[in-house]
Amino acid sequence: MAKLYRKRTILAKIESTYGTDPTPTGADDAIQVRNLEVSPAESEILSRDLVRPYLGNSPQLIANTRVIVTFEVEYSGSGTAGTAPQYSPILKSCGLSETVVAATSVTYAPISENFDSCTIYYSTDGVRHIVTGCRGTFTVSLNANQIPVYNFTMTGQYNAPTDTSDPTVTFQNQADPEIFNDTNTTSFTLFSATTLPLQTADIDLGNEVVYRELVNSEKEVLIVDRNATANFVVEAPTLATKDFFALAVAGTSGNLSIVHGATAGNIITLTSPTNGLSLGNPTYSEDTGIVMLNIPTTMVPSTSGNDEISIAYT
Repeated sequence: MAKLYRKRTILAKIESTYGTDPTPTGADDAIQVRNLEVSPAESEILSRDLVRPYLGNSPQLIANTRVIVTFEVEYSGSGTAGTAPQYSPILKSCGLSETVVAATSVTYAPISENFDSCTIYYSTDGVRHIVTGCRGTFTVSLNANQIPVYNFTMTGQYNAPTDTSDPTVTFQNQADPEIFNDTNTTSFTLFSATTLPLQTADIDLGNEVVYRELVNSEKEVLIVDRNATANFVVEAPTLATKDFFALAVAGTSGNLSIVHGATAGNIITLTSPTNGLSLGNPTYSEDTGIVMLNIPTTMVPSTSGNDEISIAYT
């Protein structure tokens, strides 16, 4: 019988032991996502390149089989201050720590060791793929008058899929998103400028994720580096308001703060500290006849490390 593409779900749960399935359930671990895609068996294909007295392809061998899952999650909180959003296992598996202050806040910040991992169950109308040992990276897309989203790319270990009934899911701890606009986005500060009309902000955590499968070693997905960047498109300001060209030539660093949402439990504050942003080369563009300024930046940790970006839910 034909399977319906619309009938898809994912569950995710943090692993206590790397690569060991913690058995997520539809009641506790379902995540609402968009644009869900899976590469269920991605491998290196190795040709044997045999020398023969006739034409034609050589046989091929398969190596380093892993699974890649990509999806969007709406940029929203749990709906309750001090409660982690439902997609917390995904954030933590992208190399972030989680700090919970009861009834107040949940904050995510980069780490450089002891990374968490999660198991993802991907179900598509009666076929289940269990992806263990998942780690990954993400971008945040904040576009004016659009639904803001995380874009996740997760890599994990291959396990043979099975014919298994789709889970009965309960979606929880994911508040409705708020449009990214002047009403819902209450503050934007870039290089201490607080009045720049913002069109887009694209933040890339920039994790370098590799899959390794060696002799006498477990199959593992590793985060081996992080190169966070952020790009902004604003209406071009007067030089008196903020001269980004002079700042770029001088190699001046700056700060970032974007506060989105106004209801407790659904307020997200994304920050990079003073001197956390290293300015690239500003360029002009045009939007409906308006001069825009494109501002690329590199997010740089301080000497204490692991602080180039922070995402706080309150």
